[in-house]
Amino acid sequence: MKLPLHIFEPRYKEMVGRCLEEKIPFGMLLATTSSAAKVGCTADIVQKIRDYPDGRMDILAEGRAVFRLLEVFDERSYYEGLAEFVTDQQTPLKPEKEEQLLASFHQCHMLLFGQPWSDPSAANAGILSYRMAALLPMELPERQQLLEMRSEGERRDRVFEWLNTFLPKLNEREQARKRAGGNGHALN
Repeated sequence: MKLPLHIFEPRYKEMVGRCLEEKIPFGMLLATTSSAAKVGCTADIVQKIRDYPDGRMDILAEGRAVFRLLEVFDERSYYEGLAEFVTDQQTPLKPEKEEQLLASFHQCHMLLFGQPWSDPSAANAGILSYRMAALLPMELPERQQLLEMRSEGERRDRVFEWLNTFLPKLNEREQARKRAGGNGHALN
């Protein structure tokens, strides 16, 4: 997914400066106050949006490849690490499950954004679950769970399960919005 970032900490200004200069990606990991995930995603800086006089900057980064962190180095102001790229297990996808997932996702997209979903990356079916999750209001631990799965089929199943839980709530919210918009005079 694309992620706009405001870079203001000195260590990250240094890191992003290096990435821009050397045209290299950086890694992103989910971190809490007590730990950091071992599986993350590389990100390329696709656009430097704005420079500020004090050295801050706005960038647009885009996720690229999943990695597993093997070792952390703290020789610079920011962390670096030794990582290995991970690959997915090839599992056949079931067409009937695919249709159900797409129907649920289209319904959710219409309710969230008021327009049909168009996927410019349709040719790359191996990351459909990631592209869908990028548009859904999933919590970070749920996104991390998807990132750690090594099968696109499993990820799609998980997105479908999430949609089946989320869609009834979204439909209920939409009905309440319509009732409120009718000032109590909406048809039942």
